[in-house]
Amino acid sequence: MNRLGLIGKNISYSFSRSYFTKKFEAQKLPFTYENFDLNHISEFKQLFTKEHNIVGLSVTIPYKEDIIPYLDSLNKKAKEIGAVNTITVDKKGLLKGYNTDCFGFKKSIQPFLKPHHKKALILGTGGASKAIAYTLKRLDITFDYVSRTKKPGVMFTYETLTSEMLSNYTIVINCTPIGTHPKIDNCPDIPYEGITKKHLLFDLIYNPTETKFLKLGKEHGAEICNGIKMLEYQAEKAWKIWNSTF
Repeated sequence: MNRLGLIGKNISYSFSRSYFTKKFEAQKLPFTYENFDLNHISEFKQLFTKEHNIVGLSVTIPYKEDIIPYLDSLNKKAKEIGAVNTITVDKKGLLKGYNTDCFGFKKSIQPFLKPHHKKALILGTGGASKAIAYTLKRLDITFDYVSRTKKPGVMFTYETLTSEMLSNYTIVINCTPIGTHPKIDNCPDIPYEGITKKHLLFDLIYNPTETKFLKLGKEHGAEICNGIKMLEYQAEKAWKIWNSTF
């Protein structure tokens, strides 16, 4: 049996495992999909000596950037983004990294975009945010980052962001894990009073389906979207990539 799986940390909640398991069972495909929970990325080195018949992997938080030094090559898009969420394993055992988050995000946000959606705030600066930034550039949407600490390339920290500033950004995208189940009462610390009916709030989180971030946005009249469609689109794109190497 060919094995696919997800590497990440504390990933028992994984969307991917249930999604692909149902897909394989429904279509009677000779594949399994399982979680490979790593306490540290250095454990990835031993994965292929301990486990056999792995033909592809997904990568999630917090290893989308840290995985890169362990790969033999990257495709052009993943190299430009600087983050990987999909890995192929060829017949020689060589590992190649891809990024399908950008595809999933573009497909899922496009139906919500209106002419006034020209400027975005990206909450968080991790691997997922890099794919979002890459996609926004290609959609001709300018953006700035918000982070907990001041760092190169980051326009705002949460402490410096004001409601007046927020009113200039009609798209706000949460790329942090803040608000994920079970900590559903948490949300990014932004001035929600600056949110209006012209805003679109997009949360990469899918569990819960409506995070506190999205609820607060909706209360202020914003349109909202969670991350479930993005996950489905990126998963199907990953499946297409894996199939090209089997």
